Amino acid sequence: MAVKTTCPYCGVGCGVIASRDAAGTVSVEGDRQHPANFGRLCSKGSALAETIGLEGRLLEPLVDGQPATWDDALDRVADGFGRVIREHGPDAVAFYVSGQLLTEDYYVINKLAKGFVGTANIDTNSRLCMASSVAGHKRAFGSDTVPGCYEDLEQADLLVLVGSNAAWCHPILHQRMLAAKEKNPACKIVVIDPRRTATCEGADLHLPLRSGSDAVLFNGLFAFLAGSKAVDREFVGNCTTGVVEALKQVAGQTVAQTAATCGLSEGAVGLFFDWFARTERVVTLYSQGINQSSSGVDKVNAIINCHLLTGRIGRPGMGPFSLTGQPNAMGGREVGGLANQLAAHMELENPAHRELVRRFWRAPVMAEKGGLKAVDMFDAIADGRIKAVWIISTNPAVSLPDADRVRAALDKCELVVVSDCVRDTDTTRYADVLLPALAWGEKDGTVTNSERRISRQRRFLEVPGEARADWRIICDVAARMGYSGFDYGSVAEVFREHAELSGFENNGARDFDISALSTLDERGYEALAPVQWPVTSDHPAGTARMFETAKFFTPDRKARFIPIAPRAPRHATSRDYPLVLNSGRVRDQWHTMTRTGKTARLLSHVFEPYAEFHPEDARLAGLANDTLARLTSPWGEMIARVVVSSDQRRGCVFVPMHWNAEFAGEGRVNALVNPATDPLSGQPESKHTPVKADPYAPQWHAFILSRNPIRRPEAGYWVHGKAGDCWRLELAGETRPESWRDWARAQLGLDDVEIEWIAYRDPGAGRFRYAAVRDGRLDGCVFIAPDHTLPSRAWLTGLFAEPQLSANARMSLLAGRPFGAGEDTGPVVCSCFGVGRHQITAEIGKGADSVEAIGRRLKAGTNCGGCRPEISKLVGARAQMRQAAAS
Repeated sequence: MAVKTTCPYCGVGCGVIASRDAAGTVSVEGDRQHPANFGRLCSKGSALAETIGLEGRLLEPLVDGQPATWDDALDRVADGFGRVIREHGPDAVAFYVSGQLLTEDYYVINKLAKGFVGTANIDTNSRLCMASSVAGHKRAFGSDTVPGCYEDLEQADLLVLVGSNAAWCHPILHQRMLAAKEKNPACKIVVIDPRRTATCEGADLHLPLRSGSDAVLFNGLFAFLAGSKAVDREFVGNCTTGVVEALKQVAGQTVAQTAATCGLSEGAVGLFFDWFARTERVVTLYSQGINQSSSGVDKVNAIINCHLLTGRIGRPGMGPFSLTGQPNAMGGREVGGLANQLAAHMELENPAHRELVRRFWRAPVMAEKGGLKAVDMFDAIADGRIKAVWIISTNPAVSLPDADRVRAALDKCELVVVSDCVRDTDTTRYADVLLPALAWGEKDGTVTNSERRISRQRRFLEVPGEARADWRIICDVAARMGYSGFDYGSVAEVFREHAELSGFENNGARDFDISALSTLDERGYEALAPVQWPVTSDHPAGTARMFETAKFFTPDRKARFIPIAPRAPRHATSRDYPLVLNSGRVRDQWHTMTRTGKTARLLSHVFEPYAEFHPEDARLAGLANDTLARLTSPWGEMIARVVVSSDQRRGCVFVPMHWNAEFAGEGRVNALVNPATDPLSGQPESKHTPVKADPYAPQWHAFILSRNPIRRPEAGYWVHGKAGDCWRLELAGETRPESWRDWARAQLGLDDVEIEWIAYRDPGAGRFRYAAVRDGRLDGCVFIAPDHTLPSRAWLTGLFAEPQLSANARMSLLAGRPFGAGEDTGPVVCSCFGVGRHQITAEIGKGADSVEAIGRRLKAGTNCGGCRPEISKLVGARAQMRQAAAS
């Protein structure tokens, strides 16, 4: 059985074909007919079949930590919310939902909150990634409209990536860009980012600007364009307003001033400005480096201003393009998922829109003012204004800034309800009621990707345990609260209502309109092919590109220029906190790892949370590569592995966002992140937190590998996860046990007399090695050292795959290093094929002088392409060494 569905990760929205054989084994491949990816999948998508097991799943309702019937759990939710609403009013309850929800789930929870409970206190984790883009679109276009499509990336002659490490965060789109560049030698790529990321490997120009100075750079470009021949005077005069005021704001700003403020060379800035002015087909792609800022909306509009001035919008190969973070952040925006929105892209504070939606829903009451946005919502929980919260499919105790305050807020909240498919997360531990939801592969509905393309997510797995669809759970609670209008017979019925509302009294006044899909019957909904909205009677096959008629959704149908006065980040660095913390994703992980953390393949590239420093910053802080550092901000602290790299901008430190209390001790970066938000969008400033770094010097370091799950410590530094055919635990401690032998045996949980122990002890040097062998196979090992100089884990995890330990392997365990060439493959570079750095460098040494040559010899880089920038960097480094030796 093969089912066409959609990947549950990022906003690219890749098509997937999931197949099950007669034994029930699932395999996943890219859908070659899906226009988002044409069959390609990134490392995360390729590993989807490895993440669908029931290990760690929530499979029955829990009330106060105890198993309960669905009736009892739903009654507790309905009664609890009902009591709070009666005693304190509708704004004393809140809903915090997720871009992981399907559109139909999103629709019914917004209908319940805004039209029946009467509160707009419903927000989403999309607030953390796309809210600034939404607000910027609305200011410029009068609507939250992404103008372009993915084909524009292949038709452009200049691609400008701003605050986007697309090679890691949107790898399928990045590979499409590089393929287009290869076919079109005239195409140039510019990357604007304080760090030299993997995306820079395919770029013609990298501008490592000072953190937070993006608006200055694009204001400078705006001023430069105004004095060039690139201005489209006809478009500006007929199709826009506000250009005079916007240009006044940048009057006199020169290339030299721009470069100085941004910390860039004048030559590099001038080259970028010249390329932009001279190139007609320009697409500017921006992501979290722009959005996650206390002035993110202004940065978005600074970019849009440049496209409006040149008329480069609504035509092939040009336009501003927001790269969405989550699989259905766009779908959530369509149904009013944010606290200041209504369904169908209508405005909550517009009385006419409220009345229209009220009549369509036959709602007894409508929220009349914007609700609390994510950060403010949890502040209100903390101070008692919100007394009941329902969290659906998200993990705010990890993902929100100032995360320790979020935990404290949930701990004191009167009623916390969590719907999730995972039993144990940092958030579920605070739940009074836990409701088991369906996971990817089990649920059915639609999602919308970054180019406005609606795709079906289809069920191909049986429903496990007592789990239920989110839309059904929400409707059951609504019915228990006495609300009508939630008696849907199927998910297709929810979709039809959503589609019908989009066209209700629309007449072209609103951008979001999929009314042509409102007549789909069950069979038509099941067969729905990917389509870009609007989907109307005039455009039944969808709409690839918006604003082709240069008509916008403002009252006068003209786009608006927005004057931008650049603002510094909310919290400045200081003597006490001299570094700027920037958080983000790594290539193979997703959000808080509840899905990607289940597979060893995706943990093989980056296993531990790390902090990347410029060499000079590391020297000043007394940090050495591969040691541990304690990072501290005014809001919290964490411990991370040190990476010293000249790719990092001086004065900045990068830390991944993913690790949490399920996978690491003291490894949560959002405990440090400041809670400052953009005043318009409410989006947190996750890219600019002042921090300090100090060496963390424990008395000992260790790692444990075991075939059996390893007990995680209750305190201190530790990181836990799967590694090949075993479990891996990295840890460090402040105090030594009395007996390392007894400690090692206790960690492995092996007291069986049939265990053969291999031991190496050097008490004077503080180095100990213990290996447990059962029936000739390695069962577990513990390596201990006084510092971080422990041997390669890649070599040791490989020993667990051997059916019998050889004599050489036994000796290598004692020696703490592999015997024989090629046994240590090194840190994984290509997770698709498990190819290590040492393997790649060995082939380079044998003459492989390109990424393609490495692919032919090792297959690395030939699947998703996400590792190609890293391979390119290794090839380039060896070429530089050869040139230096020759000179």
